[in-house]
Amino acid sequence: MSIYVGNLAYSVTQEQLESIFAEYGTVKRVYLPTDKETGRPRGFGFVEMENENDEAEAIDKLDGAEWFDRVLKVNKARPRDH
Repeated sequence: MSIYVGNLAYSVTQEQLESIFAEYGTVKRVYLPTDKETGRPRGFGFVEMENENDEAEAIDKLDGAEWFDRVLKVNKARPRDH
C-alpha cells in the first residue's frame, strides 16, 4: 500500500518526508513527483512503509498536521488508472 501526502511545501525533500514518516515505522520508499516541463516539485508525494499498521498510524497522526506552514492531507493512495 502507498500513502498519498498532499499540500506539501515545494521546498520539502525526499529525506525530510522520509524522516517524518520514519517516526511511525520503517519507510520503504518515498516519491516526490516533479513537473515534466519545469522540473519543480508538484506539492504532493507518496510514501510506502514496511507494514500496514505503521501506515495506518502515520495516516492517523499526520493527516491534518501542520508542517512547513501547511496543513498536510494524508491518506491511502488510490490505485493509478492506466
